[in-house]
Amino acid sequence: MSHRSFPGRRSVLRGSLAASAALTLPTALGSAPAFALSGRPRAGWGVQTGDVTCDSGLVWVRSDRPARMIVETSATESFRKPRRWHGPLLGADTDFTGTTRLRGLPSGEQIHYRVLLADPDDPRRTGQPVTGTFRTASARRRDGVRFVWSGDLAGQGWGINPDFGGYRIYDAMAALDPDFFLCSGDNIYADGPISASVALPDGSTWRNITTEEKSKVAETLAEFRGNFRYNLLDDNLKRFNAQVPSIIQWDDHEVTNNWYPGEILADARYTEKNVDVLASRARQAFSEYFPISTLRRPDGRVYRVVNHGPLLDVFVLDMRTYRNANSTDDQATDAQGILGAEQLRWLKRELTRSRAVWKVIASDMPIGLVVPDTGDGKPNVEAVAQGDPGAPLGRELQIAELLRFIKHRGITGTVWLTADVHYTSAQHYQPSRAAFTDFEPFWEFVSGPLNAGAFPANTLDNTFGPDRVFIKAPTTANVSPAGGYQFFGEVDIDGDSGELTVRLRESDGTVLFTQVLQPGRVGQ
Repeated sequence: MSHRSFPGRRSVLRGSLAASAALTLPTALGSAPAFALSGRPRAGWGVQTGDVTCDSGLVWVRSDRPARMIVETSATESFRKPRRWHGPLLGADTDFTGTTRLRGLPSGEQIHYRVLLADPDDPRRTGQPVTGTFRTASARRRDGVRFVWSGDLAGQGWGINPDFGGYRIYDAMAALDPDFFLCSGDNIYADGPISASVALPDGSTWRNITTEEKSKVAETLAEFRGNFRYNLLDDNLKRFNAQVPSIIQWDDHEVTNNWYPGEILADARYTEKNVDVLASRARQAFSEYFPISTLRRPDGRVYRVVNHGPLLDVFVLDMRTYRNANSTDDQATDAQGILGAEQLRWLKRELTRSRAVWKVIASDMPIGLVVPDTGDGKPNVEAVAQGDPGAPLGRELQIAELLRFIKHRGITGTVWLTADVHYTSAQHYQPSRAAFTDFEPFWEFVSGPLNAGAFPANTLDNTFGPDRVFIKAPTTANVSPAGGYQFFGEVDIDGDSGELTVRLRESDGTVLFTQVLQPGRVGQ
């Protein structure tokens, strides 16, 4: 296996961990540590990197007060002859968060970085630096690519439990030394309050760290921001962020369950019923707490393609912002679908332009799994499939158009990755089994949750001919992380053969299922 090895990667994090170790719960909730009383800014929430390419990347930080963000990079842990990047002024308008774009980085190299926060009125006064590391994508095919993916964090009331070890799945993912982490959505559960304790079926108690912002559904901008800060109270996640870049997408729970544009909520927990208002506030908080390359564009979009060298392009979809209203989804025509017309045109165009061996379509919702939305008492559809095994209807029409396009343009190496349904499975789609046949075979792999309730398997819709080759799911709903069924997936692309290997793993890293795909094919 030709994937690169960087033995020094773990040790560089010692400074980061030492800097973040002072973050206790009382400090995170407002009590100032002794050294911060001097007026020096503090970065107690750790650091993150995102959307890393062959020559660029984004670095994120949050200060505890107004500060100027400064990033220094080096080829070594000693930071001899560092390169300095002057970032934005962090203030209350962004909840004291900021992102600095690094350009002109060397390809396929380990980048050591540290973030300093300077007093805006006296640049000589800086807080304790916080360090991290990441690898740029390699322009050399032979180096290979490895990444992990999952989704669904702090859902169904299962938050950070110190007795359980917190979000310990992140340590298992970090142990694989991935080039990046793809989060397939539901980074928070803005609609899911977290209480101090939850009774478990065996008579024991699940105990959560709690905060004021997580005591109710999020409605204000401050409450949405507090949901993102909640996850950063976990040391496992902060360690992971300091060593593994992310590619982040969103789904429904960043706003509220099963939302769609124009929706008016009937949920009695909400004072603000207009979902568009909630989504606007959620999007602002989302853009503040993750380093995402497109969110500073005038259109502020989440969908994008992240180029990761000659072996891989990642097409990050947004199946939430541009969708039509959830319904029975059995209409014979549907121009808007789940992607919207403009995003579909973009996806076709970028797939055609891609020269990467593998084209991962990062979908925040599954294609052939029936995901219902019965929140208003009606048999509505939340994802794509509606359970009718015949010709495409509703949102399936848009997916059929995309699959037909991929076939007729001879686009090779497409693989679909998703989360959302809170179990892990592998589906192979084959036209010989399908009602709609004008497409080439493809695979869809499902993983998650990271730390949320686990649920029984969804039924399959035969429109695109899925065969569930593997599945692991509970038989009862909302199984806690203590009950197991927490998952992540790994993708390993060999630099010599070009083979792509998918491994579905449990939270401790145990491999449950492996599938090897061959390069250069339209279908598998």
